[in-house]
Amino acid sequence: MEYGSIERELHIDASPEVVFEVLSTPEHIRDWWSAETAFEPAAGATGSLTWTDQDSGRRETAPFTVVLADPPRTFSFRWTYDEGETAGPGNSLLVTFELVPAGEGTLVRFRETGYRERGWEAAVLEAYYNDHRQGWDFYLARLAASGARLAGARRAPR
Repeated sequence: MEYGSIERELHIDASPEVVFEVLSTPEHIRDWWSAETAFEPAAGATGSLTWTDQDSGRRETAPFTVVLADPPRTFSFRWTYDEGETAGPGNSLLVTFELVPAGEGTLVRFRETGYRERGWEAAVLEAYYNDHRQGWDFYLARLAASGARLAGARRAPR
């Protein structure tokens, strides 16, 4: 396996506008990615994602930088770089969500790249890649459910 990128396509029963909102706003990120965050969905904005293990209280934080926020088409960011560094090729992973209208919903093309460029030794590269592959499979399903839930709530009669 080359460990170059993780790519997925998924359909979400929500408009691209709703999916973009779910991807790029802290309240919705808490819902699907279980991470606390605060940032502006604008290119160059920085923030951090913080996950808290409910059993142990252990917190894990990862800085990130928004690369592109083009509603409702594209949202991308860099992450997994060291605190205090400026994210860029070679020191971070690039996550891109491309949103394409598909009938009543949205086709999401997800891609995370930059693994080989990090310069990790083979065992570390494989461990990071496998951890992220499993994580994205879990969280992308939650993203789809969160988007569909928000779209359904907005369609419901009041």
